[in-house]
Amino acid sequence: MFARTRVFFITGTLALASLPALAQTASDVGPRYGYGPMMWHGWGWWWSPGMVFGPLMMLIIAAGAVAIVIWLVRSSAHSSRTALDILEQRFARGEIGETEFQSKRKLLQS
Repeated sequence: MFARTRVFFITGTLALASLPALAQTASDVGPRYGYGPMMWHGWGWWWSPGMVFGPLMMLIIAAGAVAIVIWLVRSSAHSSRTALDILEQRFARGEIGETEFQSKRKLLQS
């Protein structure tokens, strides 16, 4: 059972590894219609939609990444507790007395 699995795995790996070599030997690599495969040899266009949409898409992706970072920074800043909130929680739990709470609250509010 394991020998078959091993043989199948090795055969599949070798087949996948040979695909780039097989793709390079394809019959459509050579010249077509008397022209070479490059644009500057007269075969293709000088302009393509990718020349506009490629950089535009990169700008959109970069702006989205910056927007996500700004959103994360702002949301983490809003989730932090203030010193007055912590003081009120300590007073509610009974860790500090009323006089200490009042004096520290006056100190924080000034």
